[in-house]
Amino acid sequence: MSKVTVGQENGADIEIYYEDHGSGQPIVLIHGYPLNGDSWEKQERVLLPAGYRVVRYDRRGFGRSSKPTTGYDYDTFASDLKILLDHLGLDDVVLCGFSMGTGEVTRYLGKYGSGRVRKAVLMGAIPPFLLKTDDNPEGVDRSVFEGIKAAVLGDRPAYFKDFLDNFYNVDVLGGTRISDQAWQASFIAAVGASPHAAYACVDTWLTDFRADLPLIDVPTLLIHGDADRILPYPATAARLPALVKDLTLVTVGGGPHNVAWTHPEVVNPALLDFLAN
Repeated sequence: MSKVTVGQENGADIEIYYEDHGSGQPIVLIHGYPLNGDSWEKQERVLLPAGYRVVRYDRRGFGRSSKPTTGYDYDTFASDLKILLDHLGLDDVVLCGFSMGTGEVTRYLGKYGSGRVRKAVLMGAIPPFLLKTDDNPEGVDRSVFEGIKAAVLGDRPAYFKDFLDNFYNVDVLGGTRISDQAWQASFIAAVGASPHAAYACVDTWLTDFRADLPLIDVPTLLIHGDADRILPYPATAARLPALVKDLTLVTVGGGPHNVAWTHPEVVNPALLDFLAN
């Protein structure tokens, strides 16, 4: 078990748990809310035999990482990522994020640049900006997010049940692309995360990435399901080709939010092709 210290809370170390497997060009996998690094199993199993070094980690507050009550913002998340890259001495890296993880990729490149990054992958993207404002009419009303926070506070396990049903579009894909057992595994990961993180991350979803996106100067792959109920395609993926210079968009027809699990026959070949070229 490997961990790196990224900060302190009340004198105790805040540690990020990571796993580092294989050899070759490194690809760093950054998971989505409310899961952990294990959620990449369907991608890791094809990346390793293809000759890549696979690093995946648990975001603070999730999985086997520390569960502090501080640092649930994208500047801190990007700093955690940088500390991990520095700790491992990684260069020529591919940063691959899913859902909340796309925020780490975007903020890292916007804040620290691409000196050690070769390519980027955004899967189920959260950028450019989810909150509806006068200059962002495509966004979502703040009341929606206040309702989510109230649901988390009121009954966090019940909230995760509803969230994961929409995460996988269970009413459509249940029993075919998402089994009861795989859904249950996600539920266990979700309820095992920090209750504080489950609540604090909702405000983090409202981060404005519009200033970061033009600073992305590496080839970028975007994979997004057109039936995504968590981060709807029109408010996210559809807007990004105009905001990122060198972007390849792969739209997964009928894909829910977590296409990495439900549609690996689309996601994995697209990912391997992008990495190889």
